[in-house]
Amino acid sequence: QVQLMESGGGSVQAGGSLRLSCAASGFTLSSYCMSWFRRTPGKERAGVAIIDRYGVTTYAISVKGRFTIFKDSTKNTLYLQMNGLKPEDTAMYYCAAGNLLWNACRRASSGDFAYWGQGTQVTVSS
Repeated sequence: QVQLMESGGGSVQAGGSLRLSCAASGFTLSSYCMSWFRRTPGKERAGVAIIDRYGVTTYAISVKGRFTIFKDSTKNTLYLQMNGLKPEDTAMYYCAAGNLLWNACRRASSGDFAYWGQGTQVTVSS
């Protein structure tokens, strides 16, 4: 049974940092296309970062240079290191997994991911 469990969300002031974790079970995370998405009330879910099975990463323009997606194969866990947080980063953050080839992974959208976590809330105050 595939499961994704996010943790690490919380409340921080602008300029602060958080590290989100996504513990995977039921599959080998390193073999999958993995991603972080976020959603704010009234808006569509938006991609934040993607990492493919080879470790190649892609970021949304809004977070590039501030966020880093990486994975630890020994722990079967995906991470999102978020630095320089801004109030507009406030959202529910979700990790997602999809069995996608590298070329599909790098341009994947939310509909391409089969498995999702329950989300973790990040709130950034000004």
